Amino acid sequence: MEKGRTRVDLFEYQARDLFAKHGVPVLAGEVIDTPEDARAATERLGGKSVVKAQVKVGGRGKAGGVKLAATPDEAVARATDILGMDIKGHTVHKVMIAETAPEILEEYYVSYLLDRTNRTFLAMASVAGGMDIEEVAATTPEKLAKVPVNAIEGVSIEKAREIVALAKFPAEVAEKVAEVMVTLWKTFVAEDALLVEVNPLAKVASGDVIALDGKVSLDANAEFRQPEHEALEDKDAANPLEAAAKAKGLNYVKLDGQVGIIGNGAGLVMSTLDVVAYAGENHGGVKPANFLDIGGGASAEVMANGLEIILGDPDVKSVFVNVFGGITACDEVAKGIVQALELLKSKGEDVSKPLVVRLDGNNAELGRKILSDANHPLVQRVDTMDGAADKAAELAAAK
Repeated sequence: MEKGRTRVDLFEYQARDLFAKHGVPVLAGEVIDTPEDARAATERLGGKSVVKAQVKVGGRGKAGGVKLAATPDEAVARATDILGMDIKGHTVHKVMIAETAPEILEEYYVSYLLDRTNRTFLAMASVAGGMDIEEVAATTPEKLAKVPVNAIEGVSIEKAREIVALAKFPAEVAEKVAEVMVTLWKTFVAEDALLVEVNPLAKVASGDVIALDGKVSLDANAEFRQPEHEALEDKDAANPLEAAAKAKGLNYVKLDGQVGIIGNGAGLVMSTLDVVAYAGENHGGVKPANFLDIGGGASAEVMANGLEIILGDPDVKSVFVNVFGGITACDEVAKGIVQALELLKSKGEDVSKPLVVRLDGNNAELGRKILSDANHPLVQRVDTMDGAADKAAELAAAK
């Protein structure tokens, strides 16, 4: 997963697979990317299926992205219709061929999520499933139970029964929904998720409850514990600059702006984004183009990798290198900048965008001298953070 990203949203079929792995009741299904594959998949499901567009956006049904198929031939036709469809700006590259549900009697909603505001986890449950939960919360808030979950205590069957009771689930399904809530919590914890959501959780004619649709967001910061999650990445949708940065081990996030940012330490980089955005208001609304934290080891290679990514962004008009020397001294950073520019030039890279460099902290004076002595035509040294941000914004606006 891309470093710098905090979450990775899954497709429905991936959520279904994770639910099945942990014992959440789901229907059979498989994902395909060519219409003809829908035939064999539907045959394996007994001759009829539901063809569901796989895009990370709601409203698929209303957009025509979910269709019933009564025969394998009809599944091929429906897959032909849906593949390539545009749903709210998302192109459908895959469809899930899903088992048709038994007669649905009622639809519910259940989820767990990280509640950052209150620094806890939150369970949400409602008997008004099958619709946008934000709409439920806005129009009939009494139908949405919100129950804090202690990270250490988790969700036992007793806690799950409390959640179900507060959401006023019908007595005949209360225990089955509680069991699903326990299993869903286990999924949430085991997969290092930020969100697991089932909408709808359907009561069918047999009295069972089944997860008919799911949404899962995983914590990208937990990738060191979850190496198998890399296979869940949507590589087709990945930003090519972010993918290139990931390959180089850089902590990079693409933003919508014109000033490339390089800093050491996430806190400093975040502050730099704010200062550049503020300075940009005086230069035609110039904004930061990226988040790039090179960490404590600002070697020539690391600096070259960072510059190569940023200079390769056509949106970038200038670059602001903002470094506070600590463990890595500013003189080493300065040497890295000079060597990085030489390295990129030797590789035939287009090094034509101006760099504004601000050095402070350990060996700052020596670092500034190294840059002054190098006298590189693209490098301007500004010794204050506000002044450097203003200069970078000014240079970007002039391009």
